[in-house]
Order: sequence, then C-alpha cells, then structure tokens
Amino acid sequence: MKDFYKISEISRLYGVGPDSLRYYERLGLLRPRRDEDNGYRLYSLRDIYKLSVIRDLRTLGLSMVQIKEYLDGQSVESTLALLEREEDLLSRQIHQLQARRETLARREAALSHAREVRDGQVRVLELPDRPGVSLSEYITRDEEMDFVIKRLHKRHEERLQDFGDLSVGAFFSMEDLARGLTNRYRSVFFLLPGEGAERDFLLPGGTHLSLYYRGSYEQNGARVRQLLDWAVAEGWAPVGDAFELYHIDNRHTARPEEFLTEIQLRVRRPEG
Repeated sequence: MKDFYKISEISRLYGVGPDSLRYYERLGLLRPRRDEDNGYRLYSLRDIYKLSVIRDLRTLGLSMVQIKEYLDGQSVESTLALLEREEDLLSRQIHQLQARRETLARREAALSHAREVRDGQVRVLELPDRPGVSLSEYITRDEEMDFVIKRLHKRHEERLQDFGDLSVGAFFSMEDLARGLTNRYRSVFFLLPGEGAERDFLLPGGTHLSLYYRGSYEQNGARVRQLLDWAVAEGWAPVGDAFELYHIDNRHTARPEEFLTEIQLRVRRPEG
C-alpha cells in the first residue's frame, strides 16, 4: 500500500470532486503535502481517514465548522457526545416522517372519499363548533381568491405548515348573490384541527344544510339558490351566511371539471 495518493486518485476513490478536496484543505481539515518535483498534492493515509470521517459526518447533516471542531478535539468523549446528538436528531426526524406519513394518509383518504361523493343533493347535518383563522377581503375573481388564501397561510405558516392538508373555505357575499352576482366572497378561512386550537373565529355548531357540486365556481350562485330554495321548502330558516369548503381544488387538480365544492348553511326551525 502506498503512503501517499494524488488528488485524482482520492477523487475517484471517494467520489469527491477536486474542488471539494481543495475546500477541505483551506478549512484545515486535510493537510496534503506537496510533491517536491511537480508540486502536486499528495494525500497521506491520515488524510484519507479524515476524509472518511468528513463524508460520514456530512451524511448526518453536520456543518463543516462542526466537523472541524470534532476532528480538532476528537476523543472517546466527544465521539459519544456526537453519537448521542445524532441519535436524538434521527429520533426527531423519524417522528417528523411519521407525522408526514399520517398527513399523507389523511389527504389520500379525504381525496379518495371526495371522488365518491354524490353531488347535487341537499343533506341535513349536525356539526360541532369548528375553530379557524380567517382573513376578511372582498373577492371577485378566482385569482384574487388564490392570493388571499396565500396571504392567510403566510400569516399562520409556522403552525399551519402543510397547506395541502388544510380545510379551506370562503364566506359568500350574500348581498351580491341577492343582486344576481356570482363568485363574490367576503372572507376566506382555514378550519383548524383539534378543539384546543388557537383561533380567531369560530364556525358555530348546530344544524347545517350541505350541498356538494362539481366543476367551475361560476355555478355557485345557482347552487346557493338551490340550497336556499330547498331550505324554504323544507321549513328551515337560514342563520348567518352560506360558505363554501373546497374539497378538491387547484391544490389537487388543474382540471376545473374535477373540482368538488361543498356549500354549507347553518339553519334553524322558525319559531311558532
């Protein structure tokens, strides 16, 4: 076995580019000697050992500064501390991956269920209080809706990181609907999971009418009127404004004909 190896040999052996090897040298991690005849870098077996450690520690996510500190003071104690730290990091990453997997499973189940929903029929539901966060904004175009939803998510992104897993909705502008203007909204919201979620508004629980429709949002005016007409015919009085929930939207498909939207309206029986 040779005592020294050229940079090209080390680069091929470890799959590390010459530029990276020179960078490690500038940081003081590797200390190749120079060939007296031609000035080429020559790496010792000690350098090769250090390169193996560098590569392993890089796969664990350590920065170059952390790697240098470790190599400069390497001992059994520092190695044990490093291993304990990395074990803790891996445990956190496993927990995050498990949570991510559960999120993906929920999204898959919800999307699969949404594909099977029968649209066009009014249902009567008893729903609990639903906490959420909202942003009031008068919206008249789909492009504006996307922008306002993004603003709301930006405001709460530290605790609502997975945008695709959120229940997104919007309140209609009932005044515009009464004038025959469709696709008009007064606010957007996200529903939050869990009863103890920190919120800035609440969808009150109680009896709700629900109507699903598929396709473009341009039909929502006719769909709201269908829901209101059904309520009157069945003896229900509206309580508050109707709102939409977006079960399949542009987060899931680029085809408007595949959109699935639910209109909900809280109702009560008239007194007397």
